[in-house]
Amino acid sequence: MNAEEKIASLEDALSRALEELHQTREQLRALQKVQEQLKESQEQLQKAQARIAELEKRKTPPPEFVKANAKKREAGEKKPRKKREAQYNKGRARETPTESAEHHVVNCSQCHQRLGGITLARVREVIDIPPPPEVVVTQHRIYQGWCSNCQKWHEAPVDLHEEVLGQGRIGVRLTSLIATLRTVMRLPIRQIQLYLETMHQVKISNGEIVELLHRIGKHVQPLVDGIKAQIQTSPAVQADETGWREDGQNGYIWSVSTPTLRYYEYHHSRAGEVVKSLIGEEYQGVLGSDFYAGYNTHKGYHQRCWVHLLGDIHDLKKLHPKDEQLLGWAKAVRAIYDDASAWVAHARDDPALSPTKLLQARKAQQHMYEQRLLNLCRSYMRVDVPQRILCERIERFLPELFVFVAIAGVPSHNNLAERSIRPLVIARKISGGSRTPKGSQTRMTLASLFATWMAQQLNPFQQCLLALTSTFSAN
Repeated sequence: MNAEEKIASLEDALSRALEELHQTREQLRALQKVQEQLKESQEQLQKAQARIAELEKRKTPPPEFVKANAKKREAGEKKPRKKREAQYNKGRARETPTESAEHHVVNCSQCHQRLGGITLARVREVIDIPPPPEVVVTQHRIYQGWCSNCQKWHEAPVDLHEEVLGQGRIGVRLTSLIATLRTVMRLPIRQIQLYLETMHQVKISNGEIVELLHRIGKHVQPLVDGIKAQIQTSPAVQADETGWREDGQNGYIWSVSTPTLRYYEYHHSRAGEVVKSLIGEEYQGVLGSDFYAGYNTHKGYHQRCWVHLLGDIHDLKKLHPKDEQLLGWAKAVRAIYDDASAWVAHARDDPALSPTKLLQARKAQQHMYEQRLLNLCRSYMRVDVPQRILCERIERFLPELFVFVAIAGVPSHNNLAERSIRPLVIARKISGGSRTPKGSQTRMTLASLFATWMAQQLNPFQQCLLALTSTFSAN
């Protein structure tokens, strides 16, 4: 190879080396750019992680009424059965048989060959009732004799207090049935009359049924007075009232209830003096009620119903659905109530504290929630905003909103009173009320007694039968 060829070869090699060097520089520049982007991404990631950590610290758990997000099913996964389907699809337990009927087979139904290996194939259950019994009429023949010494007629002694109430002709079992149909089943008098005539072939006039109910009410009045006395010594009661008409005139049924006691009275008035007569002027327990002004006469512990307050807030939100300030205020009020309810649900009282110090500790918690609610409402009082009236109501009744925090076992609502008075509301819709003061008194007496028995998980018919055969009251 001559010198020129060597020079040309070296020039080509140098050219290729320069080109590779240029490519290497471009790759280095690209790599440097990627490294810069990576560094920038890492910085952004660190900022995002710091922000997420900050938000996690600020995050508060959702209120109890918010349901958790449902987990999405994967492809091909079957939908789980509903709880009620699982409940109803379970095998039903058989009843205890009162009778047994055997069904044997001897020959084949096809070829009439005698069968062997006889075993029990299956059991079929039929539930029925016997024919309605006819009424039993017992004629008591009472004889008398003449005493020549006393110069008087003397009758054979008869004690029928376990068979009949007073001097009436209707026995205690039939009387208990009539009272149960009238009070528990809420049947009108004519329907009771029709039932007795249809099912038991006994004819009783409407007037006799009404008088019989009056007689029952008079006989069991001591039991009802005892229920009222027990309520007045209970640690907590709930009260409510509803309309009732007597002889076409408007009046009111007042009720006071505990978990095991029910008591009702009819009054023409809806004034607060009725509250004093129901629970007593010196009642030492906690009265639960709504915000009706008639309950303001009670000066002791008082728990106002949060369900009514939250319901009024909900109605206000429906009237102003686009008022963001109102919606935020309503949400904050609900959050305070949820916090108080959660605290009560998880509160663990220190057993080392005396009852006085324990009450002081709980009252301090009560005042804390009161202050939170007052601070939330203070800026909306006496200004032209939709929530002004409710905020002023909260300010007025503030000491009566969180009593359930200070005193254990006191509910934050009066749902018990609402449910207790509901049967009489239904009865009013059926009958329209009562016609006489005596009828109203009897209705309230029987309602108090039967509702108390049912609240105590007792058989009202059996308890009425037992009450009618007791001698705690003169007939």
